This record gives sequence, structure tokens and C-alpha cells, in this order.
Amino acid sequence: MDVSNRPIAERIARVLAGQRISINAEGTEESASAQVEQVWREYLPDAVAVLKTLREPDQRMAAVGDVAVWERMVRTAIEDSKPQASTY
Repeated sequence: MDVSNRPIAERIARVLAGQRISINAEGTEESASAQVEQVWREYLPDAVAVLKTLREPDQRMAAVGDVAVWERMVRTAIEDSKPQASTY
């Protein structure tokens, strides 16, 4: 299984931004990557809302996996999406 080098909240935020900007989805831009790069952080609250919804797997998901592991993974993703405190 591949493992991403970007946090999941960022990846979700980028998808949401692309969906709204790209002509391939709901947007109007034929080449959306530069705009997505500029605005994806604006979609982080939406990405966190998605992650919070995913904390609890549905019944079919729970039947084929470890619910406790799933919950820890999603909770970690939510924690990692919070701004880091400055050390200054």
C-alpha cells in the first residue's frame, strides 16, 4: 500500500479546492493547479469536518477492519490538522 507524504487534511482540502475551481468538476478553470496551490488552506476547515465525520466507520467498514485502529488514525489526522504552537 502506498503512503502519502502529505497530511490527509491537506489532501482533502486540495481536492475540495480543485472541485470548486477546476472545469473538470464544478469550476471554470481549465488549468486549476496554480489556483489550488494558492487557496487550498482556505478549505482546511471543510477537510477537518470531513475527518470528524470519518471518526466512526460505518457497519460494513467495521465488519472488515479494526475499528480502534481506524479511530486512532482519523483522530491523529484531526490532531495533525491543528496549527502548531510557535516556540518563540
